[in-house]
Amino acid sequence: MSIHNRQVLSLFLVALFGFAIRLNNAQDSTTLVPAIITFGDSAVDVGNNDYIHTLFKANYPPYGRDFVNNQPTGRFCNGKLATDITADTLGFTTYPAAYLSPQASGKNLLIGTNFASAAAGFDDKTAILNHAIPLSTQMQYYKEYQSKLANVAGSQKAASIIKDALYIISAGSSDFLQNYYINPYINKIYTADQYGSYLVGIFTSFVKDLYGQGARRIGVTSLPPLGCLPAARTLFGFHESGCVSRINTDAQQFNNKMNSAATQLGKQLPGLKIAIFDIFQPLYDLVKSPSDHGFVEANRGCCGTGTVETTSLLCNPKSPGTCSNATQYVFWDSVHPSQAANQVLADSLIIQGINLIG
Repeated sequence: MSIHNRQVLSLFLVALFGFAIRLNNAQDSTTLVPAIITFGDSAVDVGNNDYIHTLFKANYPPYGRDFVNNQPTGRFCNGKLATDITADTLGFTTYPAAYLSPQASGKNLLIGTNFASAAAGFDDKTAILNHAIPLSTQMQYYKEYQSKLANVAGSQKAASIIKDALYIISAGSSDFLQNYYINPYINKIYTADQYGSYLVGIFTSFVKDLYGQGARRIGVTSLPPLGCLPAARTLFGFHESGCVSRINTDAQQFNNKMNSAATQLGKQLPGLKIAIFDIFQPLYDLVKSPSDHGFVEANRGCCGTGTVETTSLLCNPKSPGTCSNATQYVFWDSVHPSQAANQVLADSLIIQGINLIG
């Protein structure tokens, strides 16, 4: 989507809703939702893993080299995440802080916060295996956040923010790539389809818990085409050319289950607006036809060899061969999209999520 079209989309959003929520908070701007509250994994982690003991950190260069002030923040990207770009489109001038950071305090809490942790999943065992913050702990942090928010805003305004906030959940990729496919204890007992059903059960319970805590607008990202990620092709491709088809099939089966579960939740929980954001197809299209979207390379990431780098241990200032222009690359490292690819995903997410905001 061109800059002009994005501007048109932003104007369309404002016109569609007729008004924007004006907030008397730390932001002093007009936003289409009062706050963004995020749970999940490295696709949306903005720095929580900087504050825990884990290998999965992105607080070293060259991560963040194209972000604000060219500084790494803990985002697994050269620049903005898709959720950052979505926040831009919704009118936010600053981003909700990582909950474990010092910035997540005082008036900053009024625009939401981010609980996501790289290498976490729906399955708490995935996070424990990778020394990340389990989803159950992220939920406990959310309940703690509610108390802090009430102290800052007062109980009535806090309840309004909680109700009208946009909630984003991104999980599942680590469950498959960093647990199921490499863990014989699980993959010898369960088929990928059975494991997917187990994860969807956790997702359903999590959404019901969020709803019970006051959430009403929930956007959930689907699994991406996991078999097209450079790391998956390196580790599981066995010289198969292109994407690993069986892994993509597993991801699509899981996404179908998520869509069905979301439909049922929407029927069961009065007033809930829930949407599954399809990121499988737009990212798959980028990988299959990169030149159609202005990209040059979709088989490997920009950082280092681009085939195995997923943490700061491998993607760092001394990584050989890191590209000079990440805008030409669909992937930044071997798992995560570049900022340029995230822009394409964010454009798709905004269009898919219009009903959540209205």
